[in-house]
This record gives sequence, structure tokens and C-alpha cells, in this order.
Amino acid sequence: MSLNCFILVYYLILRYISTLLNLNIIEMTKKEVTQLSYEILGCAIKVHNALGPGLLESVYEKCLKYELIKQGYEVEQQLPVAIVYDELVIDSDLRLDLLVNKTVAVELKTVENILPVHEAQTITYMNLLKVPQSLLINFYTTNISKSSKPFVNEIFRALPDE
Repeated sequence: MSLNCFILVYYLILRYISTLLNLNIIEMTKKEVTQLSYEILGCAIKVHNALGPGLLESVYEKCLKYELIKQGYEVEQQLPVAIVYDELVIDSDLRLDLLVNKTVAVELKTVENILPVHEAQTITYMNLLKVPQSLLINFYTTNISKSSKPFVNEIFRALPDE
């Protein structure tokens, strides 16, 4: 079985299981998810240009949520992230900063340097929430575009291209 065929079968199985479990399945293409991330980053740039670096993460989070909602996006803030281990569901204190359109997990930072632990946290939230893409955005910078990092997973790779 070729890799493309395997990915398609994986995607179809995911859709079937999601339907059985009444889960929200992403009905988007890779292009649409990528465009959504691009637009989220555009909103972050707008907030950063207005406020500059040096404020608390919570200030940027509230302003970015406001800007995204103003642009017509569905935004969940401080979303609890449950951990499932085997049959055990662990109610943790983990919280994702923003989830946009139930598709892109957004983790915000205001740090001098993004560390591997920040990247791992962002990737883990994306995988636990079963969304195809995440963005790590650092507001403590002069150029938010260069300091932001997108991440994708197998869910993204299983989406149709267009």
C-alpha cells in the first residue's frame, strides 16, 4: 500500500470513528487550515503592532481573542486540555491559550527566547485536542512573523490538499 493510500484510509477511518463518537471532525483542506493559520498570524501582527512587546501574555491573549472574534472567527480561550491514558481520563490543569474554529491551537508566549519545551507544549496540546495545526506565537519580539512557529500533525497530513 502506498503512503498516499495509507493516509487516505487513515483519514477515512478517523472520519468514521469521529462520526460514531459524535466528535467534531475537521472538514477542511490543508490549504484552508494553512490559510486560517496565516489569518490568525495576521491578527497577532495587528495586535503586536498596536501594543508592541513587553506586556503580559494575558493582555495579548485577550486582545488577540477580541481581534479574532471581530474578524468572525470562533475562539475558545483557556481551554482545558484533558489527558487520556489507556482508559483513564486525567483532569489536569493544562490550558490552551486559544482554539480557533476548533481547528488551530494557539499558544502564546512573552519570552526572550522560544525554548524546546515551549514547542513540545504546543505540539502536545495540538495532539491531545486532535486538531491539525498549532501556532506558537511569541509577542516579546520586534518581528512576530519570524518568531512564530507553526506545527502540523498526522491529522493535517491526512486532510485533502484542496
